[in-house]
Amino acid sequence: MPTPVRLVLAGALLLAAVVLLIIAVLGALGRLRRNPWAGVRTRGTLASDEAFTVANRVAAAPLGAAGIVALLGGVTLVIGGPGPVVWTVLVVATAGMLGLTGIGGALGDRAAARVDAPASGCAGTCAGCDLVAGCSPSTAPPDGTAAETGRTTGAT
Repeated sequence: MPTPVRLVLAGALLLAAVVLLIIAVLGALGRLRRNPWAGVRTRGTLASDEAFTVANRVAAAPLGAAGIVALLGGVTLVIGGPGPVVWTVLVVATAGMLGLTGIGGALGDRAAARVDAPASGCAGTCAGCDLVAGCSPSTAPPDGTAAETGRTTGAT
């Protein structure tokens, strides 16, 4: 494998290792907040802050292991070696990292499913919310017309 290609792939593995290890540590400590970029993000985990925290605590160990696998693979690629060894390390490290990340996500999602969903202020559709009364139920008929409410829906 040419040296520039080997070093770029090593850099990618090392970057993935850093990201996975940071997410694992923050998840284990319960300091990873719900966000659109990092952590176990499924419908179940994003349902509440508690579900997100529980999911990422459970997923922390497999994500940390994935980070360590990526770190070892990246360091090995930086050091180099015979072509077949480098390719084997690349394939094993990448497969191990992705497999452990998937396992962490699945375990986290399963753990989040056991967390009770928070009680919602809205039961169904909302006609509009105000700061005082909270969410009020919709008075529009289910067919989308607005005859009873006096509002228009944009449909003609």
